[in-house]
Amino acid sequence: MRTSTDHGSRLALVSNRLPKHEIAGLAGTSLKHQHLPAILADDAPGGFFEVHAENYMGAGGPPHAALARIREDFPVSLHGVCMSIGGPQALDKAHLARFKALVERYEPALVSEHLAWSTHETTYYNDLLPLPYTEATVARVADHIDQVQEAIGRQLLLENPSTYVTFPQSTISETAFIRELVKRTGCGLLLDVNNVFVSATNQGYSALAYLSDFPLADVGEVHLAGHAEQQDDEGELLLIDSHDGPVADAVWKLYELVIARAGPIPTLIEWDSAIPDWPVLKREATAAQAILDRHARAASRENIRASA
Repeated sequence: MRTSTDHGSRLALVSNRLPKHEIAGLAGTSLKHQHLPAILADDAPGGFFEVHAENYMGAGGPPHAALARIREDFPVSLHGVCMSIGGPQALDKAHLARFKALVERYEPALVSEHLAWSTHETTYYNDLLPLPYTEATVARVADHIDQVQEAIGRQLLLENPSTYVTFPQSTISETAFIRELVKRTGCGLLLDVNNVFVSATNQGYSALAYLSDFPLADVGEVHLAGHAEQQDDEGELLLIDSHDGPVADAVWKLYELVIARAGPIPTLIEWDSAIPDWPVLKREATAAQAILDRHARAASRENIRASA
């Protein structure tokens, strides 16, 4: 199995047929087609846009026309939701080929997928399901990540899940499991701060302790989103990673801590249902950008003092 030491030498360089737009330190939003006219008319629309890969696996049509227009002027992040990297069966070769074709077509600044599974034999679930954290699962998931990275010729960012159940078979903590995947494959990480808060609330552990143990140095992108509050069968609070509202105050506080520790990582606002008008979504990204900029300035001042 590939390790992080030889990962870089085995990945092909991106061809750079398209304009190269820097994404470092930027806040962005999910690209929604209904927002395209407002985005193009906006003098300062924001930093970058992220799309779900599966929405663009057809050959052409309006979705590709919109994405091609955005790609001319902005960095794009490609986010997969159906690779089923955590599943027990082999990766779908046709799906992986379509994913690879999208990476080659749009040369995204970032490419990501989920630490989850969503298929069983010929059944496809409309959800991102958790997996047991065991040595056997580490080996299987690492092999799947290797296959994806080999196919696309570049690093994949792996996203931590939101969870509602856990497995008694698990023998490894989620953060240790993720660290081992990075070590074995050289993949990067997508830290979804809302997922951390949702999972910690549902499972009864500390979100701060989780983040303290998370390998922040390997994070290449951050996700922020809204969640919904429900009750479980016992009447206890249950959070759902719903992406249907603004980022909660508690998640903003966790995000501030992450950026203070790790620096200005590209940050994406996810809002995938009950989608608001463009100014509302942009306002969330502007709030994230303010945090990124503030910590970037603080780091710059610290560097100046250190070199004086």
